[in-house]
Amino acid sequence: MLSVMQAFNRSLIAEIETDDEAALERKLQSAERVFADRNGWLKPHERIAILRKLATLMESKRDHLAMQIAREGGKPLPDAIVETNRAIDGVHNAADELRNFAGREIPMGLSAAAENRWAFTTKEPIGVVAAISAFNHPLNLIVHQVAPAIAVGCPVIVKPAATTPLSCLDFVAMVREAGLPAPWCQTLVTDDNALAQSLATDRRIAFLSFIGSARVGWSLHAKLPAGARSALEHGGAAPAIVDRSADLDKVIEPIVKGGYYHAGQVCVSTQRIFVHAEIADDLTQRLVARVEKLRTADPALGDTEVGPLILPREADRVGQWVSEAVEGGAVLATGGRRLSETTLEPTVLLDPAADAKVSMLEVFGPVVAVYRYTALDEAIRQANALPTAFQASVFAQDIDVALSAAERLDASAVMINDPTAFRTDWMPFAGRRESGYGTGGIPYTMRDMTQEKMILMRRG
Repeated sequence: MLSVMQAFNRSLIAEIETDDEAALERKLQSAERVFADRNGWLKPHERIAILRKLATLMESKRDHLAMQIAREGGKPLPDAIVETNRAIDGVHNAADELRNFAGREIPMGLSAAAENRWAFTTKEPIGVVAAISAFNHPLNLIVHQVAPAIAVGCPVIVKPAATTPLSCLDFVAMVREAGLPAPWCQTLVTDDNALAQSLATDRRIAFLSFIGSARVGWSLHAKLPAGARSALEHGGAAPAIVDRSADLDKVIEPIVKGGYYHAGQVCVSTQRIFVHAEIADDLTQRLVARVEKLRTADPALGDTEVGPLILPREADRVGQWVSEAVEGGAVLATGGRRLSETTLEPTVLLDPAADAKVSMLEVFGPVVAVYRYTALDEAIRQANALPTAFQASVFAQDIDVALSAAERLDASAVMINDPTAFRTDWMPFAGRRESGYGTGGIPYTMRDMTQEKMILMRRG
């Protein structure tokens, strides 16, 4: 049995059955069998109908889904409502994408050898998908991994995070209620890492979608069967550069949103803020004042802005990193106190050492660090110094500075005057270097879960 606890107060929500090796084998066999039967593949219009009904079912349970996200994952309810709405829209997005999801004509007749031929490509589902998900968006990440598989016709086995399985189980139940036969979408509920690895690396898996730590993701990537594809989404330590031309009246809220959304437990959370020395004192004063007004409380309450960390040990770790940074010379501008077993005061550190953990590693907690700079080149050098790279921000009213920084920051996306954590579910979303492999976003995932087949006909 797996005990599912509320992130905030560690009270029991539910106890659910877990899967074992025999269950995994049954599910793999079932997925392999339905995919092998081409006559049984659902037509595009059938998949669209299922996705549309699924979205309708989710809309009918919107309040339940949002509250469940808040309880099991600790995300403040207003943000959980946003996540639920995004998840519903994501299902619609997958259905919409099928209207233009097609192959292409391959030009023939470009050489004498290619005369009198006609060729075109079609898109076919790649095969069985293994989806290993994360706790921080327990519904929307599942949608990002599962809805594209349904849309393109891949059987999918999804393993939710052991801390937040309920959102996934509810979603898959609605998938089946919407009309998708059970073998096409199954869950693997386990807290056994070895069993999860067995799923990801099984010879029958054609595509691995993994969201989680870089250590685990790259390890699984190296063990994939021959021919299997993967998409890996890991973390980073997202930088934000604040130029002296920035409008500070419009900077603080995006930085606070980027740094403290879901208590900083997002792969693109703003963590390192590089501020021009001319405005550093002013920005710091404003930032601290705003952070001290953040309400840290029960995520199920409508006015909570910062909720808990997912587990007590994560609060232990983040608290220790803050203490080590202060011992190493950082100034604790605000925060740093443990409020409960899983909650920490939103924290601002000033000028931690370059070798401090908060400067080098992903904090994944409600902590931002502010660093002064005098030359833009130096700020960019520091921002690019880590082996991780995901999204970044530049705040500037000087367009030349903004574009120069955007061009030189090593990131898959650079937001100008917007937080590092900005995302729409149809845009490309990808980590670079240690931060990931492949490109997320529903349309991009659908492309990765298919392969082109060329059909050539000789005429005459």
